[in-house]
Amino acid sequence: MSIAIRPIHPVFAGEVSGIDLTRELSPEQVQALEAGMDRYAVLLYRDQPLTDEQQMAFSRHFGPLENARGGNIPIKTEDRRLSEGMNDVSNLGKDGRPLARDSRQRLFNIGNMLWHSDSSFRAIPAKYSLLSARIVNPVGGNTEFADMRAAYDALDGGLKAEIEDLVCEHSLMYSRGALGFPDFTDEEKALFKPVRQRLVRTHPITGRKSLYLSSHAGTIIGMPTPEARMLLRDLNEHATQERFVHVHRWRLHDLIMWDNRQTMHRVRRFDESQPRDVRRTTVAGDAMTVAQAA
Repeated sequence: MSIAIRPIHPVFAGEVSGIDLTRELSPEQVQALEAGMDRYAVLLYRDQPLTDEQQMAFSRHFGPLENARGGNIPIKTEDRRLSEGMNDVSNLGKDGRPLARDSRQRLFNIGNMLWHSDSSFRAIPAKYSLLSARIVNPVGGNTEFADMRAAYDALDGGLKAEIEDLVCEHSLMYSRGALGFPDFTDEEKALFKPVRQRLVRTHPITGRKSLYLSSHAGTIIGMPTPEARMLLRDLNEHATQERFVHVHRWRLHDLIMWDNRQTMHRVRRFDESQPRDVRRTTVAGDAMTVAQAA
């Protein structure tokens, strides 16, 4: 059976069939999936019971994995639940039980409920993210995706011209600070130092433009902060209208893959007294969107 991709939303997102991700892929299969990502930006694979090793092996077909350090509050090696190369975005501690309500790790991860693009807070932001469902929470926990290409296309010409060359600063301190996260340690402040990103990105293959927004964006270079945050809020409200958003309702062994250069996403609230085990691999990007400050 050959790979097929059917649309699952009017403007983006597709469901892939005809592939077993537990097996080694051919160059032709990888090429077909890359082309699918360029077109749909979000791909769903059903019924893929992956191990961590298989998920990492599949992810590496699209580039090297991103170093997880810097994407969360520092956790001691002995306290990590997953192996190196895996990002733990579950609600579980190393003992396999849901984190306590006042757990600092849990409070930090609540920020994933804000619209964001993975690793926009890195000087070289991420390419793809891949999320595998190992335990599905019985209540809530949908993941929503917004097509930032379609959102850009729908802007009027005047606004497109106004934002074309704007540069934002992104940091995990902006997104978590917006939720009232407790004070950051000196180590975390150094780790989460703001980086610069273009507000409008151009896809390297298709040439299509998209908004590059995220809850991590807190300022715009050369613009007063209240004015910048109002513009960013307006753009976020525009980009997350229902017509641009696909809602994914998780099933066990789903794998979702998305292009961080062309989408935003967020998880919705769920019953945190019950386990939710979702594991992410992140394919590293290969270029800055703009030169960084010294």
